[in-house]
Amino acid sequence: MVIAIDGPAASGKGTLARRLAAHYGLPHLDTGLLYRAVAARCIALGRLADEAASEQAAKTLDVADLDPETLRTAELGEGASVVAARPGVRAALLDLQRRFAGQPGGAVLDGRDIGTVICPEAPAKLFVTARPDVRAERRFRELLGRGEDISYDAVLADILKRDERDSGRSSAPLLKADDAVLLDTSDLGIEAAFAAALAMVEARRG
Repeated sequence: MVIAIDGPAASGKGTLARRLAAHYGLPHLDTGLLYRAVAARCIALGRLADEAASEQAAKTLDVADLDPETLRTAELGEGASVVAARPGVRAALLDLQRRFAGQPGGAVLDGRDIGTVICPEAPAKLFVTARPDVRAERRFRELLGRGEDISYDAVLADILKRDERDSGRSSAPLLKADDAVLLDTSDLGIEAAFAAALAMVEARRG
């Protein structure tokens, strides 16, 4: 069983993906970490603006090397959105993601193009969203918890900029798959959102 979860930044898709993976005993891949890792390599080299460098970083990436704790910074979130708009980077990571999804028993993947590009045949697809102000508040609190010095207004501006970049890019833009179920988490706590997501997946499984 493959569960594909898409949605914009801070919509709650990652949390729901982890909860669903634990519930069903499936491996989980936060595909956003792949792009953050590519950005991290490029930034370390001072070459974030270099498309060739980002493509090379994507080609040599290993899922086993991903460290969520070091990759979830505001800087790398912005960098990920930059490199994710490059067709060469997305092409380099395509097979890696599909191999992960093709594991025996299935997997849970969350990102921006899982249901539309990576796993278009996935039997269970969710598109998780929330209002921009709600998503900005969530990300703001997360970053504060990590000790980052950042303002809510800056986070909201970044959320809106990323939404525009993710939805407007020519390669695999952020879109709801035609057969994906929409889940708006704006007014839902985590337990209510998980219950709703689980019910949606069960309905698709049935």
